[in-house]
Amino acid sequence: MRIHRIDHVGIIVNDLPAAKDFFLDFGLEMLGEGEVEGEWVERIIGLQDVKEEVVMMRTPDGDANIELVKFHTPLDENGIQHPLANTLGIRHIAFAVEDIEALVIRLKKKGAELIGEIQNYEDTYKLCYIRGPEEIILELAEKINEIKGN
Repeated sequence: MRIHRIDHVGIIVNDLPAAKDFFLDFGLEMLGEGEVEGEWVERIIGLQDVKEEVVMMRTPDGDANIELVKFHTPLDENGIQHPLANTLGIRHIAFAVEDIEALVIRLKKKGAELIGEIQNYEDTYKLCYIRGPEEIILELAEKINEIKGN
């Protein structure tokens, strides 16, 4: 037995069109979309009366996929949380990007929020966290120099 790769990351959202538009503006590509319901999915995820819409997207290189899911039923009674970077659990998705400053400007025009600042890490990466719709946190990493010793 061996693991080959991460197939996708699933993100549950309330406003599927807004999340889809955000990731399209970010640079992901559409793979497909559709509705999911029935006993088979209920048995997989351990919920009853499941009805959801799903949008599958991928990075331009095809190496990573994002699954956006809007549950029509059952609903999450807690609503959207506002997690901080140190909140326990899965907290962000990191993307290798080019021209981090231009990307941040473009995403901010679409309503995203820069959480801290763009920082230079040891002259090898520019890094930042940005919060998009549904409180989704992305880490952006732009490689600016080869790491010494590699």
